[in-house]
Amino acid sequence: MTTAPRSEPAPTAPSSPPTAPSSPPDATRPYGADPAQVYDVRGPSPGSTAVSATVLVVHGGFWRAAYDRAHAEPEAQAFADAGYTVAVAEYRRVGMPGGGVPGTLDDVRGVVTAVLADPDLPGPLVLVGHSAGGHLATWAAGQPWLTEGGRGAVAGVVSLAGVVDLGAADRLHLGDDAARTFVGSGPGSAAWTAADPMTVPPRVPVRLLWGADDDVVPTAVGDAYRAQAEAAGVDVTSEVIAGADHFALIDPTSPAFAHVLAAVQSLTPIP
Repeated sequence: MTTAPRSEPAPTAPSSPPTAPSSPPDATRPYGADPAQVYDVRGPSPGSTAVSATVLVVHGGFWRAAYDRAHAEPEAQAFADAGYTVAVAEYRRVGMPGGGVPGTLDDVRGVVTAVLADPDLPGPLVLVGHSAGGHLATWAAGQPWLTEGGRGAVAGVVSLAGVVDLGAADRLHLGDDAARTFVGSGPGSAAWTAADPMTVPPRVPVRLLWGADDDVVPTAVGDAYRAQAEAAGVDVTSEVIAGADHFALIDPTSPAFAHVLAAVQSLTPIP
């Protein structure tokens, strides 16, 4: 239960989502009836050393319909190039039928359950979520269903500039009060409590990564979450990457992405 020191300065990364082309996924599989209830699958890239583990990528975008999984393709391809099998989750978002709380949370449970049950995807599973996707991944980390029923196949969560504390996000008015729009109510409501990762400690290890120059989801959003997880005895670490902004963490061309890959590898050690 440690907090890593601030990394040495690195070149400043782009301030917008990566747009580098990537190859199409090997398959797209449904986990529900809605067109948004799907996940893309990528196998380890030819020439890579295959890792017996799957990375489930959960994209961000402040839970809004305007942002879909397309901007996570370069990130997903980079994990495949590193030898991982990769699943990229799509889910219903605010502005879509069923989006918001509880529908989006139901989708997270649905896609995690489907990926764990997919015979073509090796275990263990690591959830990697960016921004609002970091919220969804850390929310899942605290849910009883994640480890009940004999699953036990989730190695941990890597949160990249994640909105891991809805209260902090609300106080800072992140994304023009995106948290309240997502939940449909404010702090203290039953829906808010059910959706906030702060409500229960994670049941699996968590790695928190932040860009020091992030002005979208600042590092302070994770302070209370980390402290609470540490107090509960959870294996949680936090790293602030110098010279990196919000999108550097999902851009394989940024020096920051090496830290992301190292965090995933720390949860899936290669024999």
